[in-house]
Amino acid sequence: MVGSIVARRDPSLDAFIAARRPLHYTLGADAALDRPAHVRAASSVVRFGGELVVVQDDAHFLARIDPTSGSVTDVPLERGDRGARLFDDARGNKSAKLDLEAAVVLSHGAAEVMVVFGSGSSPRRERVVLVRRESGQLAAREVHVPELYAALRADVDFCGSELNVEGAVSLDDDVLLFQRGNGAPRAGAAPVDATARLDARALLAHVAGEAPCPPLRAVQRYDLGQLEGARLSFTDATIIDGRVHYVAAAEASPDATRDGPVAGVALGVIDDAGEARYGLLLERPGELCRSKVEGIVSAPGGGMLGVVDVDDPERPAELVEIQWAR
Repeated sequence: MVGSIVARRDPSLDAFIAARRPLHYTLGADAALDRPAHVRAASSVVRFGGELVVVQDDAHFLARIDPTSGSVTDVPLERGDRGARLFDDARGNKSAKLDLEAAVVLSHGAAEVMVVFGSGSSPRRERVVLVRRESGQLAAREVHVPELYAALRADVDFCGSELNVEGAVSLDDDVLLFQRGNGAPRAGAAPVDATARLDARALLAHVAGEAPCPPLRAVQRYDLGQLEGARLSFTDATIIDGRVHYVAAAEASPDATRDGPVAGVALGVIDDAGEARYGLLLERPGELCRSKVEGIVSAPGGGMLGVVDVDDPERPAELVEIQWAR
């Protein structure tokens, strides 16, 4: 059994929300595409080809944000059951969503490819989406990779009681995956927060159907702390100045597939030795941010940009500016 690294509270890493922007599609809703007027449950964000690309966990669309104009356009993904691209309790089809939760940009020959991971919290969610840039447009292809998710689930040090992949970064020719420990205890196993490495080139070859699934390496568990009795658990990660930065939410969710109230959010750093430190995200001085930040990326000029999932399909996800309090 792998021991846990305990994250240390570091007030110098405290940060605050400097601005919020609700994400509405510039062209509005499109019933033919099953696209709403706004970006829904934003779950990750990456910088890809000079623009921000937002992943959504309950809508089969990517959202492109132009950094100059601020326009928000969509990239439709494959339709799901009965032609749907939107999935929620009101429609009664929530279990059919891809639950895309993590994204990473990798070098692939002379080009780059964006790899978007399903959470793996159910068989339907054992898919990745490959995104390439073609003539200025983004082309997306969905791939079923059950071997990959079987390998993640088989390593109990990584997945604990319930698999829930929530973050991914490119690090030293590897993909570092982040497992979120918000699951329910099952069969004597407890939920865990953990990271594991996969060789990036071998992973792309496996997704292309050209090679077996690469083995997990360097599995490490983390105890990220608690806020108001709710455990902090990974919701995303990014690389800033060569270091791994993560975001973790203290969400009182009953298991890996259902939402709960958020007591607060932490922003942390994992150093080269694997040690973790974290600060608290504040709405304003003395007030914890209780918005579920599910994606982070570096911001030009310092700080971070984040995306917030408001856990309400009728309300837009938000792009937030995050500045260090120091």
